[in-house]
Parts: sequence; C-alpha cells; structure tokens
Amino acid sequence: MKQKYSIDWLDRKATDIRKDIIRMLEHAGSGHSAGPLGLADIFTALYFDVLQHDPKDPDWKDRDILLLSNGHCVPVRYATMAHAGYFERKELMTLRKLGSRLQGHPERTRLPGMETTSGPLGCGLSQAAGMALAMRMDKIDHRWVYVVMGDGELNEGNIWEAAMLAGKEKLHNIIGIIDRNNIQIDGPTESVMPLEDLRGKWEAFGWHVIEINGNDIEAVIDACAMGRAIVEKPVMIIAHTIPGKGIDFMEYDFHWHGMPPNHEQAVEALKELRTLGGRIRSEHE
Repeated sequence: MKQKYSIDWLDRKATDIRKDIIRMLEHAGSGHSAGPLGLADIFTALYFDVLQHDPKDPDWKDRDILLLSNGHCVPVRYATMAHAGYFERKELMTLRKLGSRLQGHPERTRLPGMETTSGPLGCGLSQAAGMALAMRMDKIDHRWVYVVMGDGELNEGNIWEAAMLAGKEKLHNIIGIIDRNNIQIDGPTESVMPLEDLRGKWEAFGWHVIEINGNDIEAVIDACAMGRAIVEKPVMIIAHTIPGKGIDFMEYDFHWHGMPPNHEQAVEALKELRTLGGRIRSEHE
C-alpha cells in the first residue's frame, strides 16, 4: 500500500538509508559497500512510491513482487525495509551475525517480505519470468514483478535464457532494473566482459528499454510508471548509477565492490553523508 512523499523527502530518506548501510557494514566487518550505496535511490523510490506493498502484511495477496538478483547488495534492501517499517532499525546491526535474519545474502524463509533467496548470480530474472508467467496463467493483471540486477551478473548465461523467454511470452508484467554502475569485483565491466551495446542487446531480445539516471529518484519513479504502461513487451530499465554514491573516496572505485569501511572510514563516510559532501553544516548524531 502506497503513500506518496515529496521528492525532497525521498532524497533525505535515501541519505538516511546510506548512513545505515555504512553503520551496518562497519559493525559487521564484512560485506559490500559500492553497490548498496549506489542503489539507495532506486530502493527508496521502490519502497516509498512505486511498489504496492504493506509492511504490516508482507504476504498481502495483492502486493507487487520485488526480487533482488544480485543478492550481495542486500544491505540496501534491509536498510530500506527497516525504514519502511518491516522491522526495527536496531536489527540492522545484526547484519551477517550468527543466527541473524539479515545474512550476507537474503534468505526467503528468515525475513517476512523477502520474496526469494539469492546468492548465485543470474537467477533473479528466471525467477521473475516464472512468477510473471504464473500470474498470467492465474489471470492476475494488477500486480507487477520487479527485479533488480547488477550489470556484472549479466555475464551469466541464465540471464539471457530468461530474457528470451520473457520476450517470447511478451511478459509485460515484468519490470527489470539493471544497476549499471560499470564495476564488478575484478574491475570495470567493460574490461572484464564488455556489455555494450547493452540497450541494443535487450531490444534484440524483445524488451522495451528505458535508460535513466538511477540516482535521480524522480526519474526512477517515472520510468517505473512508464514501464507499467507498456502492454506488449517486458520492460528493462537501464539505471546508470554511481557506485559508492555519496561518499567521495568510494565513488567509482571498484575496490569497494566487496569491501566494508573500517571505523575511521565509516566516521568519514557518515560525515560526508551528514554534510552532503560539505555543502551543509554538520550536526552531531
């Protein structure tokens, strides 16, 4: 269930989510930094504007489905879910701890509101295609399946098998979002395994493609609305994002793909986020 917020409110919420990502990762001592920070605007848009969902009833039968295919980026989903009211924010500090519901890769049975378990890259779009096809078979036309993917995981062949199926079946109830941040664990994507012409690839597989600035919340909201209006094809949003967004020493640096901040780095990162890179006066938290 949705409640509309202003873009200014959503921008502030995304910054608060980034702060919690830094706190979580520092406390855990392990985890991925760059991707979750870059995805904070997309997940803020999804949970606070785009999705039909109810934190008080995670299994609500009329909810939209959100899948996170690149499961290592799950800190951003945990933080956003906590801010949306699925569980208390203090639980975020249990990230990656023994017995925690918040493991380094999401587990469906541990946390209400988590639709799938993910870890092996490339599986999310196949899961989305199966769910979307099942909805069609059940004549359900008021729900959408959203699936967030990393650009590095597009190296997996499973992605393109699912792309062919969704294109063949014209599964217009799928809206994919590619986090196009141009990095993966070993370096720039275009050095490891070039992806371009990325738009042309998806169009060749029968998808309607929308390209946006993925760190512009309003653009994310508008693209999802446009995606829901497409009735003859599945939709892929290529969202160009900045890895490590909001923290100068992390931005664009692939080394932060799978590395958490230490205490000193976390202090500096939180200062940057509080002051928006020095543009406003810092207040003690």
